[in-house]
Amino acid sequence: MKEERSGTRTSLVLMSSHPDETFRIGRTIGQGLRKGDCVALTGELGAGKTCLTQGIAAGLGVPESYCVTSPTFTLVNVYPGREMSLYHLVVYHLGGPADLDELGYEEYLTGNGVTVIEWAEKVAAAVPGDALRIELTYVDETVRRIEITGCPEKIASWERTFKRGGR
Repeated sequence: MKEERSGTRTSLVLMSSHPDETFRIGRTIGQGLRKGDCVALTGELGAGKTCLTQGIAAGLGVPESYCVTSPTFTLVNVYPGREMSLYHLVVYHLGGPADLDELGYEEYLTGNGVTVIEWAEKVAAAVPGDALRIELTYVDETVRRIEITGCPEKIASWERTFKRGGR
């Protein structure tokens, strides 16, 4: 675990050696999210973005009966959570931020839930400045580096949880 501070944003780096661990990290993150939060996920194909999103869904209380998958053809899936919805966008096939207008993107950001955007680098100009940014990178075949950047208060809370073994 490594913490870096720069201005009003803080980074926390975690390592995951198994999809179950990535899921648990996502669940912990999901438990700390609030209505209106946006999570921007970046990383190569297969790095664990959807697995992390599945964990976030669990942390938000999305029932296990919902299969959280990468919405390749629909672009947006909405999952009802305990107190709020999860708006899951996969923008891999979009040409850029202008394509988001057709999805009603602004309504998701101001809606009654949490928005998770996979492949956020493709629409970087449209991602809110206060979004939680999570970059997943390959270390090797099984290990992933997960860098979480966001407001210092949330990062500090997650760091305490992870130090207590809250994955």
